[in-house]
Amino acid sequence: MSKNREAIALVYDGEQAPTLTAKGEGELAEQIIQLALDYEVPIYENADLARMLTQLELGDQIPEALYRTIAEIIAFAWYLKGKRPAGFNPDGDQPVPKRLMRDNPDQD
Repeated sequence: MSKNREAIALVYDGEQAPTLTAKGEGELAEQIIQLALDYEVPIYENADLARMLTQLELGDQIPEALYRTIAEIIAFAWYLKGKRPAGFNPDGDQPVPKRLMRDNPDQD
């Protein structure tokens, strides 16, 4: 017995919680996924999360209980596209460990 594939799409404007903009299963899910691929939107596959989010109505914001999970997915999608928040320094003020500086002898 095969279960229909489910897909959801979220939009995040940086001002409010991410909002559900599309959802579907079967052929509609495949169309949502194909649109994402066509527009180079990163796709994250997690059947359990999709199942939870398909319970929302279109236009609903994600529930607060999922903020961290969705934030991590959005952050990773931004990372894949080379986007960083203004002033983002992934190393903070930490010095680069010597073992990472071996390729550049001028830093020793």
